[in-house]
Formats: sequence, C-alpha cells, structure tokens
Amino acid sequence: MRRVAVDGGAASGSRPRPRGGRWWARQDWWFALALAFFVGVTVWFGRAIQDFLTPPAKTIAAPALVGETLSDAVGTAQSLRLTTTVVQRTPSDRYPRDVVMRQDPLAGAQVRQGRRISLVVSNGVQIFPMPDLRYESRRELGLDLSHYKLQLGKVKVVQSDEVPSEAVVAQDPPPLTSVRAGSIVNVDIAKGGPETIRVPQFVGKTIDEARADAARSRVHFGQIVWTPFGRYGPPRGEIVAQKPGAGSEIGSFQSVSVQVSAGPREAGYLVRQVHATATVPQDAAAQDGKSPSVRVEVHDETGTWNVYNAYAQPKQKLDFNLTVVGTAELDIFVNNELISSTKLGAEPPVQESQKLGPPPKGSHAPPALQRSEAPKAAPR
Repeated sequence: MRRVAVDGGAASGSRPRPRGGRWWARQDWWFALALAFFVGVTVWFGRAIQDFLTPPAKTIAAPALVGETLSDAVGTAQSLRLTTTVVQRTPSDRYPRDVVMRQDPLAGAQVRQGRRISLVVSNGVQIFPMPDLRYESRRELGLDLSHYKLQLGKVKVVQSDEVPSEAVVAQDPPPLTSVRAGSIVNVDIAKGGPETIRVPQFVGKTIDEARADAARSRVHFGQIVWTPFGRYGPPRGEIVAQKPGAGSEIGSFQSVSVQVSAGPREAGYLVRQVHATATVPQDAAAQDGKSPSVRVEVHDETGTWNVYNAYAQPKQKLDFNLTVVGTAELDIFVNNELISSTKLGAEPPVQESQKLGPPPKGSHAPPALQRSEAPKAAPR
C-alpha cells in the first residue's frame, strides 16, 4: 500500500519546524538573564567605587572619657570619628561641674567609627539649707527627703511630750545647716501608741509649785495668763484657773493653760506668756535670687513690734516665747504680703473652786470675782 505525504509532502518520521511562539520565549529568557547580569555588574562596580572613595568604617576601642570636661570629651570623640550625646546631668560631690561621670559604651569596648557615645555629666555640688523636718509625720518626712534628694539614715524611736506620736522630734543635721544632695539625715521619731496623762490640780497652788508638779507629771504649760484681779484678788502668783481641768486625760504632747493672779494691788491689762510657732509656706517665692523675706509682727495693747524680720526657707518653722499685754494678734508677712493672722490664745475660765475668799466687811468686791467667768481687766 502506498503512503501519502502529509503537510506539504514531508516524508514520514521527519521533525516538524518549531513554531514561532517558542522561539520568542527563548529570546525573553535570554534577555532577562542578560539584564540581571548587567544589573549585578553595575551594583558591584558601584560598590567598588564607593569603597574606593569612602573606605569602610574601622573598628576601634572606645576612648576613656570619664573624668574629662565635656568639651575635651567631645573633642576626643571627634578626633576618632565618633559622636557624643549628653543623656543626663546629675549633682555630684566627686566630679566638678561639666565633667563626664559615666559613658556608654565603656572605655575599651570595640566600636565602629561613627558610633554615638552616651555621656552622663556632673552638675557639680549643690549646697542648700537643711529643711526643717520637726513635727512632720513619717509620710511628710519621706516626701520632703525625696524632694530635696536626701537619704534617710538612722531612725530612733523616743518618748516625747512635745510632738504627736509618729512625728519627727529631732533631726541631724539640724534645720538650716548647709547640706548637699545625697546627704544622710538621721531622725528621732516620737513613740507611737496611745499615751495619756492625767492633769493634776493646779488651782490654788503658786505658779512655782504648779511648775514642779507639772514636771513630775510630765505636763507642760501652754498659755500662762497673768490677770490683775484688783484690790481683793488672790496673792500674786496663785493659780486661779486651769484648762483642761484637774483629772482630765490629755495626750503627752498637749499643753495646759493656766490663769495666774497678778496680785491684790495690781490693776490693768492681762499679761500673757505664750509659745507661738509659725511655718513659712512651701510655695513662698524667692526674690532677687534670695530666700523669701519673712516678717512676724505682734499687736497688743502696748503697740506693734517685730519678733522676726529676716530671710527664711520655705517650710522653715519659727518658734517664739512671747509675753503680750491685753488682746494680742500674731501676723505673718512673706515678701511684705500678709499670709496669716492669729489671735494669741484666750484666758481659761475661772473655776468656782478657786480660792478667792470673801471680801472684808464693809467693802465691796469687784463683780468680776463673784462670777465663774474670767475677770475683765481694768483700764490703765
């Protein structure tokens, strides 16, 4: 049987001609390969030029900058093609002002040129007056120590009749002593727990006898009011009233006020002996770079007089033992601005148990002595 040629008479078993699409696919593949090769050569060549123009960063040992001034440290780092940055400034009693205290990385560490070195620089020694911590609670003590960057040292628990329990009785260094940040402060804290004292009977005793009894009973006097009772008054120095009364229970830090006869021949104004305290406000502003100016004035029947007129620190406590005549007020000025005005006490009421005695026959006792109220002072 005779075979017939197919596809234009091609003999059986001959390979057909490739189609046009496959040929173009091969061309695309070779083009992509050539393009990738070209890009790789270009990148390599560019890197070679860059390395030639800018040599790669060397690895060097970080210089020792601690102890150098900031300007010298910056210059040393720049000479080694390193950069610096100040991350913190802090007080120091070891390093002078503007001297490097710490660095990161440490000296000797292997770093590449261009690396940034972090520096801690000293602000120098900061000296300031020691704050007055007396009478403060433990919480207030902690807040003040943190504010002034002081450290709490030894805490001693003591018995005190002057301050409330768990409050500061004494401190070391004392108030207004020159200290620096980081100084250690030792404090005495009043013993906690309820402790009461029974008030003795002072009425009818002389002021000297009452003071001796008060010392034995661990009672301290607050306000002492010398009262002129006139012609028929008790002997001079005899206590005619007390507050709180005999038998009362008071805290060990509380005081007892007493009223004392000025004598049967005395007339005029009341005379008060008062212990007063004043605290400079925390927000008292300084003026012209100086501490706040504080003035404490007393107004009584004799006029106006200063008991303090000087600079003071915020929260400083001022203590005064005052003797005033008649009605009195205590005014506190900070930077010539009145911030508080306090009336200095009030005489305790005369108790009915006071030993006044009846007036002689044919005479008339002052009406004030026949009432249970405190007598009013006669005018001068």
